[in-house]
Amino acid sequence: MGLLERCRELFKTSNLYEVLAVHKEATETEIRRSYYKVSLKVHPDRAPGDPQATDKFQVLGKLYAVLSDKEQRAVYDEQGAVDEESDVLRQDRSWEDHWRLLFPKITVQDILEFENKYKGSEEERKDVIQLYVQHEGNMDAIADSAMCCSQDDEPRLRAILHAAIQSGEVTEFPAFTQEPDKKKRARRKRADRERQEAEEMQKEMGLGDEDESLVVMLQQKQKSREQNFNSFLSDLEAKYSRKSGSKRGKK
Repeated sequence: MGLLERCRELFKTSNLYEVLAVHKEATETEIRRSYYKVSLKVHPDRAPGDPQATDKFQVLGKLYAVLSDKEQRAVYDEQGAVDEESDVLRQDRSWEDHWRLLFPKITVQDILEFENKYKGSEEERKDVIQLYVQHEGNMDAIADSAMCCSQDDEPRLRAILHAAIQSGEVTEFPAFTQEPDKKKRARRKRADRERQEAEEMQKEMGLGDEDESLVVMLQQKQKSREQNFNSFLSDLEAKYSRKSGSKRGKK
């Protein structure tokens, strides 16, 4: 059975872009990020209850191999077909190794270093504006989704958005410009509570700020917000991914 047939069987669509939830004009970075997020959902280690997880993960690897190869993607875009005999789809490839090559494991130190470079950057500005448009100015959703963001960063994020609104770069959403003070106070109170819980758990587990197992503590702390936390790590690891990974995977 070919790749497109397998996609239809496992993901209910033979459209490679629909499997990754991206549009046909998606950039290489957007495709890589979406591939990572979707593959995390079906990774055998993260989806033990799905008997098709391994098959889905392998099919996603092949799908990404096609869309990350300029020639293969061009053929698919023009003809709607995949060259099953191509090197990028060879059967002896370890898709787990290929995945890890693209997305090497990050450490707490990686996160801290990334945060220092990311905050205040043009990349952060664009990401915040994208979240503003996506969530139509809902600051709760923006704050939950923004990378490397705490309650202390809200004034800075608001300044970015106000500047974008004033320049005409984005539309003014009442949810943002007319947000009630009560909602702002509730968000601050929730953030203070979560910070206190994190500090208490850190003390109980005997962790230092630079401890590698701080990641474990964060995951335990945010079980109720696991989806947002995994999304944060997904975005961060996608940004750390080796851009030459797909080329290195070809022979």
